[in-house]
Amino acid sequence: MNTSDRNQQAAKLSDLLLSWYDSERRILPWREDPTPYHVWVSEIMLQQTRVDTVIEYYQRFLRELPDVKALAEAEEERLLKLWQGLGYYSRIRNMHKGAIQVMEEYGGEIPGTPKELQKLSGIGEYVAAAISSIAFAYPIPSVDGNLLRVYARMTGYEESIRTTAARKVATAYYEEILDRTRPGDMNQALMDLGATICLPNGAPLCGKCPWQMHCEARRTGKEQQLPVKEEKKQRRKEKRTVLRIRTGDRVVIGKRPERGLLANLYELPNAEGWLTEAQAEEACRTLGYEPKAIRKLKPSKHIFSHVEWHMHAFEIQAEERPDASAAENVFFTAEKSALQEEYSIPTAFKAYMDF
Repeated sequence: MNTSDRNQQAAKLSDLLLSWYDSERRILPWREDPTPYHVWVSEIMLQQTRVDTVIEYYQRFLRELPDVKALAEAEEERLLKLWQGLGYYSRIRNMHKGAIQVMEEYGGEIPGTPKELQKLSGIGEYVAAAISSIAFAYPIPSVDGNLLRVYARMTGYEESIRTTAARKVATAYYEEILDRTRPGDMNQALMDLGATICLPNGAPLCGKCPWQMHCEARRTGKEQQLPVKEEKKQRRKEKRTVLRIRTGDRVVIGKRPERGLLANLYELPNAEGWLTEAQAEEACRTLGYEPKAIRKLKPSKHIFSHVEWHMHAFEIQAEERPDASAAENVFFTAEKSALQEEYSIPTAFKAYMDF
C-alpha cells in the first residue's frame, strides 16, 4: 500500500471510529468537564479498577478535593480513607506527591505535555498521553491494554501483546490513524471500543464494531484467538488467620508498617498460617486481650497483584488485660463508626468488617 492509500485508509478508520463515538460514547462524569485534574484523577482511579466502581469514588473524591491544591494539602490519613476500596494504595500516595510537585514546581498548573507530565510522581507514559490528549488536545495516542487488544485483532498481530515490541508497533499504528484535530476524543473512542465492543473475555461484539469491515481477525475468524498473551507469573499463595477481636461495641485494629504491602493502612490482627482455636486465643492474649468467647467465621480469599491471601478467621469476644503493657499492645480498639469514617481498612479484610 503506497503512502496515499495508507493516508486514505487511516482517515477512513478515524472517521468511522469518531462517528461511532459521537453516537455511542459512554456518559462518564470525568468527560463532562475534562480538566487536567479531572482526567488525572480518573485515569489513576481507572488503573486496575472497573469503570462502574470508579464513578462513585471519583465523585466523592472531587467533592472532598476539588482541585490540585486541595489534593496537595490533604493529610495522608484522609487520602487513604477516600481511597479505601479501590486498592493499590501506592496510586493515591504517588498522586499526592505529584500534586505537591505541581504546586511547588509548576506554580499550581498541571503541565500539558507528555514529557513534563511524566516528571510527576506516579504518571507514566499512558497516563501522560491520556491527560495531554484529552485535556490539552496534544496529538498523541494513549496505548493501554484495551488498545493493544484492538490492535492485535485489527492487524492480525500474532505475537504476544505483553512485550515492549508489541507496544511500539501498536503505538506507531495509532499514531498513523490519530485524528489530530480530536486526539482526546480519538483516545476515548478507542477506550470505549475496547471496553464495550472488542471485549477481553468471551466473543467480541463484532457486529456492532465500526471497524468490522477492516478487521483482520474477523476476516480470518481469529477473533477469539487474538490477542496472544504470555502466561502470567503465578501468584504466591499465603495462608493467613484473621482475628476479629471485640470488646463490647469496639473492635481491635492496628496500623501496618510504613513499608511493604498495605503500608500505613489499618488492619484486623492477623497471623501467617491457619491457626487452631487454641492458637487464636493465645494470639489474642499476646495482643493484650483476654478471650471470653470464640467462634469461627467463614473463610475468605483476597487477590493482590502478586500474592493471594487464603484466610481463615475467628471472632473473639474479649476484655483488655489490665497487665498488658503499652509496648506489648500496639493494637487498639475503635468504634464501628470510626472504622467507617476515620480508619482506612483495606478490602482484604472486607469479609470480616460486617458486624
